Amino acid sequence: MNLPKVIKEFITAKNSFDSVAFTECFSETAVVFDEGKTHTGKKAIEQWIDNSNRQHQDTLEPVDYDEKEDILWAKVTGTFPQSPIVLKFHFSIADKAIQSLKVTE
Repeated sequence: MNLPKVIKEFITAKNSFDSVAFTECFSETAVVFDEGKTHTGKKAIEQWIDNSNRQHQDTLEPVDYDEKEDILWAKVTGTFPQSPIVLKFHFSIADKAIQSLKVTE
């Protein structure tokens, strides 16, 4: 699977529960949509992922990637009721940084 560098870094940071490295994958004004909530800017994204890491201890295993649409399908395994589940990560990438991310089922 041929993933963009920033998505590889995103997965590595997520799987090592490194909230700071994870946040560095995003632009300053990035927006994340997950579980019905919007997180805008690096500070909010770092708080969101730090909370998620503590609460769910979830990791990502890439399953498929659509290069044209920048959609990653990943098996998410953690301490939540539906685990494991395959989720879609819809990325918008510019200037080697994630500008937006929407997580859906």
